[in-house]
Formats: sequence, C-alpha cells, structure tokens
Amino acid sequence: ICARVWIPDAEEVWKSAELTKDYKNGDASLQLMLEDGTSIEHTLDPKTKNLPYLRNPDILVGENDLTALSYLHEPAVLHNLKVRFVDSKLIYTYCGIVLVAINPYETLPIYGTDIINAYSGQNMGDMDPHIFAVAEEAYKQMARDERNQSIIVSGESGAGKTVSAKYAMRYFATVSGSASEANVEEKVLASNPIMEAIGNAKTTRNDNSSRFGKYIEIGFDTRFRIIGANMRTYLLEKSRVVFQADEERNYHIFYQLCASSHLPEFKNLKLSSANDFLYTRQGRSPVIGGVDDTKELSTTRNAFTLLGINESYQMGLFQVLAAILHLGNVEIKDRDSDSSVIPPNNRHLTAFCELVGVTYQDMSQWLCHRKLKTATETYVKPLPRLQATNARDALSKHIYAKLFNWIVEHVNKALITNVKQHSFIGVLDIYGFETFEINSFEQFCINYANEKLQQQFNMHVFKLEQEEYMKEQIPWTLIDFYDNQPCINLIEAKMGILDLLDEECKMPKGSDDSWAQKLYNTHLKTSSLFEKPRMSNRAFIIKHFADKVEYQCDGFLEKNKDTVNEEQINVLKASKFELLMELFHDGEKAISPTGQVQGTGGRTRLSIKPDKSRDSKSKEHKKTVGCQFRNSLQMLMETLNATTPHYVRCIKPNDFKMAFTFDPKRAVQQLRACGVLETIRISAAGFPSRWTYQEFFSRYRVLMKQKDVLPDKKLTCKNVLEKLVQDQDKYQFGKTKIFFRAGQVAYLEKLRADKLRAACIRIQKTIRCWLARKKYLRKRSAAITIQRFTRGYQARCPSFIIIISLPQNTCNKRKLNLEQLLREHKAVIIQRHVRGWLARCWYKRCLVSIVVLQCCIRRMRARRELKKLKIEARSVEHFKKLNKGMENKIMQLQRRIDEQSKENRSVNEKLVGLENSYTAESERMRGELNRLRGVEEEAKKKTNQVTSLLEELEKLRKELSATQQEKKTIEDWAQTYRNEMEKMVSELKEQNGSLKKDKDDLNRMIQEQSQQMTEKMVRSIAQETQQLETDLNEERSRYQNLLTEHLRLEEKYDDLKEAMNVSKPGHRRTDSTHSSNESEYTYNSEYAELEEGSRAAEDVTRGMDTSLTLKLQKRLTELEQEKQSLRNELENKEDQFQRARARDDAEFKKARGAELEYESLKRQELESENKKLKHNLAEMRQSLLGDAAAGAGAPGSPAYKVLLEQLNASCEELDVRKEEVLILRSQLVSQKEAMHHKETMTEPSVYAEDVSKLKDADELKQACIGLKDTNRYNVTASSPAQSAAPDFHKLNEDGELWLVNQGLKETIRLLEHQLQTQRRTYDNEVESLRSELQNVKEENNRQQQLLAQNLQLPPEARIEASLQHEITRLTNENLELLAEDPTASREARVIILRRMVDLMEQLEKQDRTIRKLKKQLKVYSKRIGEMGAGQTEGQTSPGQMVDEPIHPVNIPRREKDFQGMLEYKKEDELKLVKNLILELKPRGVAVNLIPGLPAYILFMCLRHADYVNDDQKVRTLLTSTINSIKKILKKRGDDFETVSFWLANTCRFLHCLKQYSGDEAFMKHNTQRQNEHCLSNFDLAEYRQVISDLAIQIYQQLIKCMENILQPMIVSGMLEHETIQGVSGVKPTGLRKRTSSIADEGTYTLDSILRQLSAFHSTMCQHGTDPELIKQVVKQQFYIIGAVTLNNLLLRKDMCSWSKGMQIRYNVSQLEEWLRDKGLMTCGAKETLEPLIQAAQLLQVKKKTDEDAEAICSMCLALTTAQIVKVLNLYTPVNEFEERVSVAFIRTIQTRLRDRCESPQLLMDTKMIYPVTFPFSPSSLALETIQIPGSLNLAFLTRV
Repeated sequence: ICARVWIPDAEEVWKSAELTKDYKNGDASLQLMLEDGTSIEHTLDPKTKNLPYLRNPDILVGENDLTALSYLHEPAVLHNLKVRFVDSKLIYTYCGIVLVAINPYETLPIYGTDIINAYSGQNMGDMDPHIFAVAEEAYKQMARDERNQSIIVSGESGAGKTVSAKYAMRYFATVSGSASEANVEEKVLASNPIMEAIGNAKTTRNDNSSRFGKYIEIGFDTRFRIIGANMRTYLLEKSRVVFQADEERNYHIFYQLCASSHLPEFKNLKLSSANDFLYTRQGRSPVIGGVDDTKELSTTRNAFTLLGINESYQMGLFQVLAAILHLGNVEIKDRDSDSSVIPPNNRHLTAFCELVGVTYQDMSQWLCHRKLKTATETYVKPLPRLQATNARDALSKHIYAKLFNWIVEHVNKALITNVKQHSFIGVLDIYGFETFEINSFEQFCINYANEKLQQQFNMHVFKLEQEEYMKEQIPWTLIDFYDNQPCINLIEAKMGILDLLDEECKMPKGSDDSWAQKLYNTHLKTSSLFEKPRMSNRAFIIKHFADKVEYQCDGFLEKNKDTVNEEQINVLKASKFELLMELFHDGEKAISPTGQVQGTGGRTRLSIKPDKSRDSKSKEHKKTVGCQFRNSLQMLMETLNATTPHYVRCIKPNDFKMAFTFDPKRAVQQLRACGVLETIRISAAGFPSRWTYQEFFSRYRVLMKQKDVLPDKKLTCKNVLEKLVQDQDKYQFGKTKIFFRAGQVAYLEKLRADKLRAACIRIQKTIRCWLARKKYLRKRSAAITIQRFTRGYQARCPSFIIIISLPQNTCNKRKLNLEQLLREHKAVIIQRHVRGWLARCWYKRCLVSIVVLQCCIRRMRARRELKKLKIEARSVEHFKKLNKGMENKIMQLQRRIDEQSKENRSVNEKLVGLENSYTAESERMRGELNRLRGVEEEAKKKTNQVTSLLEELEKLRKELSATQQEKKTIEDWAQTYRNEMEKMVSELKEQNGSLKKDKDDLNRMIQEQSQQMTEKMVRSIAQETQQLETDLNEERSRYQNLLTEHLRLEEKYDDLKEAMNVSKPGHRRTDSTHSSNESEYTYNSEYAELEEGSRAAEDVTRGMDTSLTLKLQKRLTELEQEKQSLRNELENKEDQFQRARARDDAEFKKARGAELEYESLKRQELESENKKLKHNLAEMRQSLLGDAAAGAGAPGSPAYKVLLEQLNASCEELDVRKEEVLILRSQLVSQKEAMHHKETMTEPSVYAEDVSKLKDADELKQACIGLKDTNRYNVTASSPAQSAAPDFHKLNEDGELWLVNQGLKETIRLLEHQLQTQRRTYDNEVESLRSELQNVKEENNRQQQLLAQNLQLPPEARIEASLQHEITRLTNENLELLAEDPTASREARVIILRRMVDLMEQLEKQDRTIRKLKKQLKVYSKRIGEMGAGQTEGQTSPGQMVDEPIHPVNIPRREKDFQGMLEYKKEDELKLVKNLILELKPRGVAVNLIPGLPAYILFMCLRHADYVNDDQKVRTLLTSTINSIKKILKKRGDDFETVSFWLANTCRFLHCLKQYSGDEAFMKHNTQRQNEHCLSNFDLAEYRQVISDLAIQIYQQLIKCMENILQPMIVSGMLEHETIQGVSGVKPTGLRKRTSSIADEGTYTLDSILRQLSAFHSTMCQHGTDPELIKQVVKQQFYIIGAVTLNNLLLRKDMCSWSKGMQIRYNVSQLEEWLRDKGLMTCGAKETLEPLIQAAQLLQVKKKTDEDAEAICSMCLALTTAQIVKVLNLYTPVNEFEERVSVAFIRTIQTRLRDRCESPQLLMDTKMIYPVTFPFSPSSLALETIQIPGSLNLAFLTRV
C-alpha cells in the first residue's frame, strides 16, 4: 500500500498513481488512486503480467543527471525533464554523456560573457547542465589528452540545434582567444550570420530552420588558441529555392534583398516587394514577426566584409540572387501540346540576362528547347510547357547551389591561417530524425545519416560503460543494446536501397515505379526491416531505430540524378559576368568549395559534389546525389570515430512555439528518436547509480550503529551494505565507488527516511514527556506553596469562642474539653476544604480530558466527513444529486416567477382603473378652471380703475415732495459734502493700511526668497559635488582599466620583440640602446620606443608582417589620446562646476534685480497716488476759496472750520505716508547693498566695499544737492505766502514741500556722514600702504647693497656677513617695536621668526644657485682648457671662479650631521638597481629590513642627484627604477610576496616624492628637519604621475595574483565543504560526478580561506603597506569571494537548499569575525558580501504566502530580480520535510519586483576591480637616521 507507480495514459503518456490495496501474486488488476483523488482499477497485461513502473522518491525528482534517478525508465525521464523545464525553468539536463537541451522559445539571460567565465575551468559535474559545460569539457579534454574532440548537436527542426552550435562556438572563441591579431574568433562567429542567411529558412516548425547540415572544425595551436576554422556542408535543400509550402519561406537572403530594394546601391537589381516574385510568395508568409530583414541584410554584409569578401563581390552575389528571382518570374506559355515559347520582350527574362551577362535570344531559346545527341546527329527538341518550367526551376536550383558552395569556399578561405594546426574541435549541426505525412528523398537521406550517428553513439556509450567497469575493477557483464547495423545494411550495402536507386538512374527508361518494384522483389522477403504499404505500390516502409517511416517513391530518381540542361549551363558559361564565370568554371581549378584546399595544413574536407577530376560531361561517370552523400557521410563517420564525441540532443517541447510549454507526446517521441531512452536503457541494464565510499558513508551514516563504524570507511560501507541489502547482485564494490542496480538507491532512501522518521518520533515523545513532567512539577510546587501559606495564615489567626450560657466556674473545669473540641472542629474544617479542593481538581482534570477526547473524536469525524465530502464532490453521483436539487430549485423559482407575473397583472389592472378615474377628475377640474378665469377678468377691469385714481393721487404727492426737496437743497449739499470728505479720509486710511501690509509682505517675501535661494544654492552645490565624485570614480576606474590595457599591450609587444630577437639573435638590441630609449619615461617616449622597435623589426625580419606592430603603435597612440582626453574632460568638469556656480549666482542676482524692480515700481505707484491726492486737495481748496469769495461760507463759519480740520488731518496722514515711503526706500537700498555684498562673496577686504559704497554715496550726494537747491528755491519763493493768512493754497503746498525737504536733508546728512567716514578710512589705509611700500623699497635697496658687498667678500665670509646684517636689522626693528608699543612685542617676535625662516630658505636657495653656477663654470673651464685659450688668464672674475673649486664653500655644520642623502657614481647606477631591485628577495633579505627601506634608499639617492643639480642623473635613476620594477614584476609576477613588497615600496617612493616635493599641501605634516630635506632643483610632478600609474598596475597585478591563489579555494570552502558537519545531505550523483562536499585530503575548507587571508594580511603588514591600501585590497578580495560564491550558487541546483543556506551564513559570519579580529570592519568588505548573505537568507525564509513574498522583496535589496527568481527556481529539498517553491509564488515575486530599475544580468562581474586610490601617507622617519644594512651589498653608496 502507498507505493507510487506510473500507468500509461492516452493524453499525458504517463500518469502518476498510488496503490490503495496490496498486490498479491496472481492478481489480474491493481487498485490505484490518481493524484486528483480518482480511484481506478488498472488491469495488468495477461500475457506479460508486467507491473507498472515505480516512481522515484521526491528527493530525486528534478535531478541534474537523469542517470542519478534510482528507477530508470521512460516515465521517470519524462517527468524529471518536465519538472525541470516547467517548474524550475531549466532547459538543460544531463543524461549520462548526453546533454538534453529543450527549446524554451524565449530569450534567456544565460549566455553572456559572465556565464562563460563562470563555466571556464570548472569540472562538468560541478555546475548545472549547460552547453558551455559541454564545450568546456571538450576544450579541457583536448588540452589534457591532446586528442581531437567533436560536439554532435542533433534534433528535429525547431529544436534549437543551430543556436546550440552557435553558443558552443562562441564559448571557444571567448575562452581561447586567437593566436594573432587577425581576430580569427570574430571571423568564426561572423560566418554564422552568412550561413544563416543563405542556408536557413522559415518552416512551419521553426522560424530559422537550417536547411543543410554542417560540420565546423575549429583549429587550435599548441597553446590551444584559435587559429582558424573549416566548414563542411551536407545536403542543401535546393528544392526550397523554387517551392515552399504554406506558412513557409524561401531562404532568408531573398527576403533581405527585397526588403532593401529601396537602397540606392540596389536600384540596378530591379527588385521590389517579395510578394512580386514567384519564388518568395508561394508560402504566403513573407514576414517573420520581430525580424527586420533590412537590418539582417546589413548584418550579413558586415559579416561578408569581416571575412574579406569585398563590396564588389558582395554586389555580384546579390546580382546572382536577384537574377534567380527574376528567372522564377519568367512566364512560359504553350505553343502547342509538345512545345512552349517565352513571349518576346519579357521584362523579367531581360532583367535576368542583364544581371548575369548573357544574351536574351540564347536564354529564351534553351529555356524552351534541349539537345538530343545520337551517335551520328544532334537534334534540337522543343519542350512542353511543364518540362520547360521544370528545366527553368532546375536551373535556378543549380545556380543557387553553385553560389552556396562558392560562399562556403570563400568563408573557408577567410578562416584559413598559415599557422600549423595542432588540434581541433568539431561542431556537427545536423538534422535529426524526421518523419512527416509525406516523406521523400530528403527525409530518406536525413534518417540514413541519423542511423549512422545513432550506431556511433551506441558504440561510444557501450565503450564508456565498459571502461568505467574496468577502471573500477568490477565484474564485467555483457550489456545487450540495440544494434542498427541491419538497417544500415538495408540502405547502403550491396544491392541495398541506394545501390538499386543508382542502378535505376542509369537505365534509359528508369522510373520511380520500376525502382519500387525492384525494392519489393529484393528486400520484401529477405529483410524484416523493410515493408510494403497495403494500399500503395509506390511507397515502402523502413523500421528505423526511432520509428517506422513510410517513403513515397515519387521524385526519388529525379532528385538523385539532379540533372540540369547542359545547353543552359553553356549559355551561363559564356557570360561576361566575372562571378558567374567563376561559379561555372570551377572544374578547371584545383580548389573546390568543399574539397581539398591548398594551405590548410593537410586537413581533409568532405565533398558532396561530383569528383571534378573526372570528366564532368560524361554521364557515365557522374556521381548521383545519394552516392555523394554516402561517401561524405562515411568520411564524416571516420572523422568522428577519430575524435572524442560529446552529444547534445535538442528537444522541441511543443509545435506551437509557446514559451515553457511541455507537450509530453511530442517530447517522448523525440526522446525515443534521439537515443536518450536508449542511453537510459543501457545504463539501467548495468549499475546506473554510483557513489563514492565517502559519499555513501556521509549519506547513510544514520543507518549504521556505533559498533559498525570502523576507521576504514571502505570496510564500514561493505559491512553495512551486506546487512542492509541481502542480494549480492544488487551492488558491486569498485576501487573508489559502489555500483548499485536500478532501484537500490530508492530502497536505501526509504530505509533512511524510516530511520529518521522513527528518530523524530522518539525525539518528539521524549520532549513531550519532559514538557508534561515539567508542567506537573510546576503545578505541584504551586500547590505546596499555597498550602504552606494557608496553614500559616490559619495558625496566626486568634480564635475567640464566647460561651455565655456556661457559668464561670464550669468554664475552668471544662477548659481541656473545649480545647479538644476546638481542635477537632478546626481539623474538620481543614479536611472539608482539602477534600473539596481535591474533588475540584479531579473534576477539572476529568473535564479537560473529556474536552480533549471530544476534540479529537470530533476532529477525526470531521476529517472523515471532509474526506467523504471530497470523494462525493468528485463523484458522478454527487453531481447527480446536486443536479437533482438544482432542478427542484429551478421548479420553485419557476413557480415563484408565475406568482409574480400574476401579481404584476393584478397591479396593472388597478393601475388602469386609477388612470381612468384620474382622467375624469381632470376633466372636471378643467371646467372649474375656465369658470374661475372669467371671474378673474372682471376683477382685473375693476383694478385698473382703482390704479388710475391712485396714479393721480401720486402725481399730487410728487409735486408736493418736489417743492419740499427744493427747499432742502442747500442743507443737503453741505451734508453730502461732509460725507464725501469722511469717505475720502477713510479711503486714505485704508490705503495707508494696505501700504503697511504691502511693506510687511515685501519684507517677508525678501526674507523667504533669500532663504530659498540660499537653500537652493546649498542643494545644487551638494548635488554637483556628489555628481563630480561619481564622475571622478568612473573616470578613475576607466583610467585604471586603460592602464591595464596599456600594460597588456606592452607585455604583448615585449613578447613579440623577444620572439623577433630569438628569430634573429645576431641583431638583438643592446641594453644601452634600450636604456637610452627609455631615459625619458613618458608615454611619448614609449611611443617612440615602439616606433624604433618596429623599424628594427623591419630591418631584422623583412618578410614578417608588420601589421601587428602598427596596430600596437596605433593602440598606444589612442591610449595616450584617451588619457589626455580624460584629463581634459576632468578639467572640463571642474570648469563646468565653476560655470554652474557662477550661473547660479547670476540667476540669484537676476532674481534679486527683479525683486528690486518690483519694489521700485511699487514705489513709483505710491508716488503717483500721492500726486493724485495732492491734485484732489488742490481742487478742493480752490473750490472752497471760490465758495468763500461768493459768500457761501465765511472763513470763520463752523462748516469752514470742520473742513479745514479735515484737510489738516489729511495732510498729516500724507506726511506720515511720505516718511514711510522714505524709510521703505532706505531699507531697499540697504538690502540691495547687503545682497550685493553676499552675492559677490569677496575676500575679507574692506576696500572693495568702501569703493562701492563711495560710488553709491556720490550719486546720492549729487541727487540730494539737486533736491536741496530746488527746495531752497521753493522755500524762498513761498516765504511771503506763509505770512499771508488768507493764501491757504500756497501756504499748505509750500508746507508739504518743506516737510519733504526736511526728510531729504536728514537723509543727506546721514549719507554725507557715512561718506566722510569711509573716505577718512580709505585715506588712512592708502597712506599706510604707501608708507609700507616706501619701507619695502628702502629695505630692497639696502638688501641689494648688502648683496653687492657680500659678493665682493670671499666665499667663507659671505654667509657670516649676511647673517650678521640680518641679525642687526632684526634687533633694531625689535628695539623700535618695544620702544613704540611694548604690548606688540609678542606679535613682533612672531613676525621676526617668520622672516628669519624666510631668510634661511632664501640663503639655501642662493647656496644651491651658487653650486649650480660652479658646476657650469667647471664645464666651461674644461672646455676652455681643451681649446688652449690663454686669454682667460688676464681676466679677474673668471679666474677667480675657476679657482673656486679649490676652495669650496664651508658651511659650518657639526660633525656627523648627515643630510639624509646618498651619493653614488654614475657607473654604479646599474649595480644599485641590480642589488636593490632585481636581486632583492622579499622572503630572504627583505624580511628584517625597515618597511619601505628600498624606497627610502632610492629617494635618498635621488635627493642627492637633485642636490647637485644633475638633471641626467635624476632622469636615468627614475627611469632605471621604473623599468627595473616592471622587469622584476614581469619575471616574478605570480609571486604574491614579490608583488606585495614592490607595491608597498612603490607607494612609499611615491609618498616620499610628494612629502619632500616642497609643495605646501604635502609639507604641512613634516617636521622642520624634514622640510629642510625637500627637493630644490627639479619638479618631479610628471614622474609622480608615472609612478602612480605604475603603482596602479602593481595593485591590479597583486589583485590578480591573490585571485589566482584564492579562486580554487572559494567554491570548495564556501559552498562544498560542510563547515557544520551533518547539516547538508549528500544527494545521489549520476554519471557527471560532482565534487565531493566531504573534506577529503587535499580539499579546501573555510579554514584554508581564512588562513590564506591571514597570510596575505600579515605579509602586506610586514612589507609596510599603507593601512588604507590594505583595506582596499581586503575589500576587493571579499568582493571576489562573495561574487564567485554567489555565481556558483546561481549555477548549481544542488547547492540551493535550506541547509546550504545555513552553511553559507555560518561561513560569512566566520569571515566577519576575521575582519573584526584584524580591525577591518570599516573597510567596506562586509558590504560586498551583502548579496551572498541575502541569497543565503532567501534559501532559509518561508516561501509560501503573500506576506513571505513581501518580506523577501524588502529583504533582498542587493539581489537583482533575475537572481531572486533563479534562486527560487533552483531551490531543491534535500530532506523530506522541505518543500519546493510553487510556480505561483515565483510569479508573485516577479510581479512585485516588476518596477525595479536594474540590470538584467544574472551573475556578478568577477572581473570587476574597484578603482584604487593612494591617500597621501607621510612618513615620520627621518632620512638622516636611516642605516643601510650590509646584506644589501650597497657599500658603494656614501651617506652625505
């Protein structure tokens, strides 16, 4: 019971079922339950009684290798492929030595360069199945075994053969590279688009189906680099040129030409749309979705150009192809029944003749006629229309076949090199087994080829099995496998099908029918593999290894003959078109497109064409297509048998090209056809499951007892296995492995699962017992505590018993009795409570138990009921009951509907009655309304009479009121005027308030805008800074990559130079020449060196190709230009930043200007409003004065006084507003000045502000003077008016002007005061500057006099005299300062000390200048002495200067006061470099040295050369140092200690050049003594850049060296090794054995990685590497560890499990602990492991609900969507308690992560190197204290 089996199914091929009843021998059927819960009875075959196939355990489902399955049979294989393809989206699976590839019909991101790098160098079983793994295995075996390899890719059309072959070739091209600069690998890949264009077409099964077979040999040299390639083609489908079925196309190239016919270069081809040509429109599907034919033609043309086929040849090819299209459109008409004719001036035939260069008359003649030759005469016979059409099509096919072969020939020529081939890898892309409704000659040849390949495959598999058994020394038993040799004999043996076909072709009147009869007579009775269809005499059936195929005989003879009208060929041969002549005259040449080509290194090529060495015109000797194909196939098999084959079987999952859709019927049909199931059968016949002893011990350790475990694991496994499996035939013990029969691993897995389940139950039982006991003890303790406290309480409570009825004396007598009674009473109470408590406890326990039992029983009943309901829900009876119930409900609903309809009818009747009654009532109401209208008319008439009377009365009243109104006119005028004035005053007040509000708003707006502008500037500056930092990092990374490329080119150039020197040793360049060329170490000098090297190479090797040297020169020039452009771009970025900053300032100023303009406009508006008010007041006054003159009101009258008071109040308000305007104006001016000061951001200089203020003040002053004059004139003119009281107009107006004048005067006085203060300050500053300038001039004159006096003194006294003068001067200044201002003495001292330091520096510079002049004079004196000039004796100064070397300058110093310099002779430079760099061993002598000692020594030597001002010595020393470091790194670049040592010393040398450069930015960290040691004569900034580049190159070499050491450890230590033993389970492996996860001897563990990292760290620290640089190195190494680990995790399904996630997290924690121990937690290394950490967490979190999906999306921020989905797809349960991730959950994750903007790249870039920086790290070591150890052999150096 519960056994799971596979049963046959018509739809799904195989279905899974579970046994519900035990099977007993003799039972005729099995009781099974399907996965959907349906119970069925499976009847066994009465003849064979074979039981159904058993299912594998779930833990084995989804395995990488099908041979790892315990039960090997067809349903297991099909299910495993389906699970991997549909659920896990994995298209590759191993089946022993075969790679099964299922076409996903979707572009997958698994073929990039990162994937290629991940598979490069890996063992085949260590990674997930992939075409790259097969290619790597072939490449590795070729290099290891030095044996040629082959990759055989097969499958039916649309299965993905061409793509797989293309990816295999891309892998070889990427991994191996080319042996020269000719880019052979690019040419190999460029042949693919060409061959696809001319050999691929759209079919109903595949949009890019290859219609020919090809075998490409990729050649390699002795270093296994690509040197060339060679292509063989097989059986091109020529019939497609002239005919295509529905929904199919012709070859791609025709549609590409038609789509590009609009281009100017194709106008002469006279092409148009593909629908206009017969050869391209027959399939009625001229367009492929998603394919741009115009773009594809451009790709094809580029490939032609890359392969050396020039533009003229390309146009010739396109002419021939266009001619074929035009030929197909030539219409041939019937002349009569036996002849045909082409109408004259046929434009398509004309176009054809023009394109191919033949005459129209000849072509039209021989398209409709043919020659017949007899022994004596030659006849011209006309052809019927059908035969002429067939001849035309045959000519088209023949031309296309010739063109195809010509292109293949030229592609092969382009892929040939002169380098000798050492080995090759062949890639065979050939059609798989085909069977259609109508099968013809093409299918016959294809299936014949597959029979041959299947035979070779079977033999190879059989051979591998035999070798494996012999190697493991287990008993060899013969395995029976299907041998298809009888089928091959039926086809190719003597009197076989091909022989009979060729014989029939030679017969004059041979036909398909006669050939069929010969086949029946020959093979029908003699061969069991040959059959005749029942209903046909023109067909035959062959039983192939895959299936039976029925072939139709029609067309066999014609296709086998492949005849063409000879006269038509002669016409084409007479063409003047060069390409056509070349196509049809190739018989005269020794070269054939697929034959032997000279210069190929002796490689053999196969030909499917007739042997051109024979007379092609002789029909007797012309080979048929079948004969050619048989010969070429035989040669192919010989080639394959001489190589080690690797098999790729491509499977087409469905016929509808739907992505990741699996059709089991189609899949199993192809699995049978391609031999995968045969491989499974051969494996299952032997021992398919194989375990190493270590893996078996680790997996099944749980089945062993402690006494069974022995020190020898092999013996332990033998003993245990003998106990577990009694049948000795079920397993065999080999040398290193245990071999199991099919099904034994599943049996062992069941035993293991049962043992683990029993252990789990025991653990659960024990834990539950412990929990229950713990709970009981807790309750018991609580009860005891409660009892203890209760008794104590009761004992402490007093008892009062009052007995009133008893007398006092009796109480004393009965005292003892009462105490006893009281004690008994208390005991009874205690017993009562305790018994009650015990009863309650017992009741509660019973109640809880009863409830638990009820729950369990109810749950059991509910489960049973649920199960019963589920079964009923699926049963037919249940559906019937449901349907019966539904019928009752439908009847009830129908009855209810009837009742509702009845109610609706009754309601409608009531509604009709109500409508009738409403109609009658409305009629009655209308009559009543008419009557009322008549009454209303009468009332209106009476109303009109009353209205007329009222109007007369109203007229009288109006006359009365008019009379009264005239009376009150004067009184009303005064009141109206008063109201108007009040209104005007209120309006003025409102305007005043609005002005105040506007002023406040303006102030607030100014503040807000200034704050916003400030924040905006801060943000923009921060963004610009961040962008500049990002750009700088990118530029730094790009620059360092360029340095790497430059170094690679340098190394390649050196290798080539060495090779040239080796080839001509007599002309080898000397070291002196080399050093002289490199004395100037700049990039230009390198370019010059390359030019000189190229010239020397031309002189030495005249015949050698110099293109490589020129390319190197050009590449170096490009690198120099790119470097310069990068520098310019960096400068441009800085300029852009400055300009952006200036632009922001300008915008800010512009915004402020706009605000000020707005404020000025507001001010002008206020002034115009004031003028308007003034005008109104003037008019009012004028009117008042006029009224006064007319006598309307006296000046002293009350009305006049009120008006005057109002006017005065208005004037006061106006004055207040004027003052506010003035204040606002002054605030605006001050804000403008403040903003101007803020925008300019000037230095703390007062003068610039004063000048700007002065300018504004002058302008204001001039304006105010003008206003004063005007006001003075106005005041003078108005003074008489003030005395005259009646002239109120002049008085008030002048008063207003006077008030304005007073305000302006105050403003002017304020401005004048500020102006005078600034002017005084300015004058004082100018005066002080002038005095200082005068003092400086005097001091300069005095110093010049002193200098002149010193020059006249002898050299010994110069320095002392200058010092004496300076001391005297400083003393005098000090005394003067003390006398003038004693408080300023401290500042004076500081100034004096600074000046003394400056003087000391000036003295040192003068001293160096003197030494330089002396050296020059020495040279001049030597020259003068050699020339014998005696005139110099009479001259004084030159004689003195010549004598000066005899008396050198003696600077007074203490004895042994060294200056930190080392002197050496020029001839000792080579010895210095040799001893200090080339022969210095870091592990030997350098261990005990001061860190960075070689750098210090080199700098001290350099400093002495600078000290003596020897330019040549400085440059040669630096050049020799750089070249020597490069040389030692090239020689010992793989030694980590050497590279680390010279990285530390190069950085220290670079820091010394910076520290002692004299630059203030680097000198601020120095001591005073160190500043004295700065370089004085030479600026070495250029060399600092060169040394910095050298340090970058050394750093990259160090990283590469560390990676090479760490790379083999990472995967083993981080993934495969079980750091926590027993957590990870080992799963069974198939034929592709994975690397063991158990730590055997020699395998790497995590401790190996940590030890290696510690060794790296200690070595770098010992060498004195900067701590910041060490942090960058550690960060880079941790990135490599994380990237390689994650990449392998993403490519290995066996590593994606819960337990492996735990292992990874533990390993990462150990790495973090290492960082913490080394104090490197802040270096950023931990962050680089974040993707790996999140991947490990992803393996361990729950993966079921939407909440889990949300948690995963928020957690995995460092992983891309592709990586998350890949991990979820690869997640594999190792134990039974784990579950796979559902497809729905993965889709949920993809939906949630859809909006992420990220790269679609799957793998991390392991080649990425973070850009390195070298932060300045000054040394505190004093140069003068450095001692040179004698072990360095530098005794020739002298300390100075």
